[in-house]
Amino acid sequence: MSRWTWMAITLLVALLAGPNPPSSAEDWRGFRGNDGSGISREEVPTPTRWSGTENLRWSIELPGAGSSSPIVVGEKVLVTCYSGYGNPTGETTEISRLKRHLVCVDRQTGKELWRSTVESASREDAYQGFITEHGYASSTPVSDGEMIVSFFGKAGVVAHDMQGKRLWQTDVGQQSGSRLWGSSGSPILAGNVVIVNASDESLSIRGLDKTNGKELWKAEARGLENSFGTPLQVSVDGHNEIVFAVPGEVWGLAPATGKLLWYASTATDSNVSPSPVFHDNTVFCMGGRRGSTTAIRLGGKDDVTDSHLAWSSEASSYVPSPVVHEGHLYWVSDRGIAYCLKASNGEMIYQERLASNSGFGGGRGFYASVVLANKKLYAVSRSAGVFVLAAAPQFKQLGQNRLKNDNSQFNGSPAISRGQIFLRSNIRLYCIETN
Repeated sequence: MSRWTWMAITLLVALLAGPNPPSSAEDWRGFRGNDGSGISREEVPTPTRWSGTENLRWSIELPGAGSSSPIVVGEKVLVTCYSGYGNPTGETTEISRLKRHLVCVDRQTGKELWRSTVESASREDAYQGFITEHGYASSTPVSDGEMIVSFFGKAGVVAHDMQGKRLWQTDVGQQSGSRLWGSSGSPILAGNVVIVNASDESLSIRGLDKTNGKELWKAEARGLENSFGTPLQVSVDGHNEIVFAVPGEVWGLAPATGKLLWYASTATDSNVSPSPVFHDNTVFCMGGRRGSTTAIRLGGKDDVTDSHLAWSSEASSYVPSPVVHEGHLYWVSDRGIAYCLKASNGEMIYQERLASNSGFGGGRGFYASVVLANKKLYAVSRSAGVFVLAAAPQFKQLGQNRLKNDNSQFNGSPAISRGQIFLRSNIRLYCIETN
């Protein structure tokens, strides 16, 4: 079947289904896709090479910077930004002028369809230290096809309909973590419950009613401090659980109540930024300053450290999250090291430094998480372009692609839908597609 025949059939199916179907394999509706796996399950070809002239369908200027990832809902691409203060492009130093934006773009043309602006909270952390590394729009929005939920830290959780009308806004705290690093975890949807990592704002995880934003539950714990990842919903023995990694532990929570169902001790010290992934009834969690990766079999209760911990490894990642594919765990660390471990036992298959024609810019060269499509891994570096690797247990680097006219940082992970790759930098949003 040709690419254009496939797209025609897809369009016909979409028209018959009506606007905003409840779920779509073609969409990319939250951080790392529809299920948090970082995997596109389509078989539509995605490009391996692109530049400012090759396989670039469109690009548009954004109203501000951000480290969040774009999402795709039908014909709409949505991304968050911030402006007015602390912007890497050099805006005003008055913190009261900080604003966040949710921008909606037509996926075919790149035309901006609408923009909603959210004012800053009465109290915001100053643009200094590690906040300068990611800014004030680091959480990726999530959508069910009928509404979009965004998390803007101390400015709260905000819901919009698909036309940009604000539906509700909920405060989840205006405190600050001891390190003043800000927020980065993204909201997820568990049925009619919005799950929010508000560890920095209130040392809590919140469950909000999707229809009106009212708080359904709040799980508070001192152990949440310095937890910057996104929760993951998994299915276990016919029921759903929320898996969340914190320094030194992994927790399993009930999505309807926030009740702690199980926990396991890990070697993730100091802070945790990567988000868990799930495969074959096992969750894989990594992070920490020294670094560790832990595999935990699901299905236990209370303390499952001795009974359900499958394996652990010192190979890890500080910020980027992994993917699991055909029995192997893949990721590219913040230092530009590509890893492949056997998912069943943690055996190291390879550990290879990416070959870069321009270096990685020093320091932590990768904040974005690797995503997978068509047996290819896409790893977005902050300043050296996007690296493409074969998703196979033999290391093979397929390409390094730079958009040379954009010298800003790329911190967001890609969104992939219908063969199109959507990338965001601190100044632009891009649609990449095979010509």
